[in-house]
Amino acid sequence: MADVVAKAVEECARAAKRAAPSLATATDASIDAALTAMADRLLAQRDAVLAANEEDVARSRADGMSAGLLDRLTITEERLTGMAEQLRLLAGSPHPERSIPVSTLDGGLRLVERRRPVGVIGANYEARPNVTVDVASQLVKSRNAGVLRTGSAALGSAQRLLETVIAPALADAGIDADVVQLVPRVEREAAAALVRLPDLVPLVILRGSGESTRALAMEAATHGVRTLAHADGGGVLYVDEAADPDKVRSLVLASLDRLGVCNRLNLLLIHSAVHDAVWPGVSEALAERGVRASLPPHEHPIGYEWALDSDREATVTVAQVGDLDEAVRIANEHTSGLAAGIATESAGAAESFFDAYQGTGVFWNAPTRLLDGFKLLGVPETGINLDKVPGPRGPVTYTDLYVRQYAVLPEGR
Repeated sequence: MADVVAKAVEECARAAKRAAPSLATATDASIDAALTAMADRLLAQRDAVLAANEEDVARSRADGMSAGLLDRLTITEERLTGMAEQLRLLAGSPHPERSIPVSTLDGGLRLVERRRPVGVIGANYEARPNVTVDVASQLVKSRNAGVLRTGSAALGSAQRLLETVIAPALADAGIDADVVQLVPRVEREAAAALVRLPDLVPLVILRGSGESTRALAMEAATHGVRTLAHADGGGVLYVDEAADPDKVRSLVLASLDRLGVCNRLNLLLIHSAVHDAVWPGVSEALAERGVRASLPPHEHPIGYEWALDSDREATVTVAQVGDLDEAVRIANEHTSGLAAGIATESAGAAESFFDAYQGTGVFWNAPTRLLDGFKLLGVPETGINLDKVPGPRGPVTYTDLYVRQYAVLPEGR
């Protein structure tokens, strides 16, 4: 069976690679026309997409999927309309400069940086059918072909999106529809097979639970495949001694509007000097969201990510700290490094927090829920990269999905 699954993945990868030149050489107008057509088709095929999604949700509910994961899996009327709006915004977003002058060289030469598509990019993600559109559209905008692999729960929705929205929109724009491939297998072995094809799929975007994503990243490394991994999450909020209690309450509410997402409030650190003053508002906000506080003594690591716990998803870890330095140390050393915010009216405290926190996103009197490609940058994201190395970090969008090439030309050419 493993051989059959691996063969299916390889066939998708070869088809995407054969079609890739059609996208790499497409005009800006053709690419934007394809994205606009995707938006139009998504709305026109609304009933078919929602029906396929309802089947996925019903099957997953019968299989015992948790409420949080079901929320991720569900495409509502509102979410579908939002997906179409994002496609239109992406179509209207500027294309990156493909050739950037760098300097002049001796001998009447000049240096130019060229930005080229990777070729074929893979993506592995779980029960989030909207990611099928997010990733496919980002790849099209960046002129990269793609091989998408989603979990069994969302495969029906993903197939309907590909067949009725993505593929025909590409074809209508004169682009080979094979540039976006969806792995038709539900087995988990398909994910491992996707990261073992360096000559066909040199880069794979990984989204999912921490352990499974880290395991895939290690497997990819052994086969010479690079990854952009979104393995862990969990937002942190530090309540400083100079915090406004009303703002703290509002931040807690805004940070827990959805629970099954990586950038929600996960860990609340409160300065001991103001704990008693802010706790009534915090407690009310948690109750309003139906979330319980995990209070000391904790029976779990302080940075435990509740969004991945289907049984205790509606939980936030709460702890008191002695000062800002302790809060930053906990955020840096005991959490994923996704995002942390400070609630304070002190500009000095905020600046110190910004300088000391090493994570991907840092916020002052603002919820970590804003760490999202669409909310921050106005375009969908392929994921959030937490690597502490040069390269795309934070929300990864179409502007990051290229490789650099240096070109030396005669002056004046």
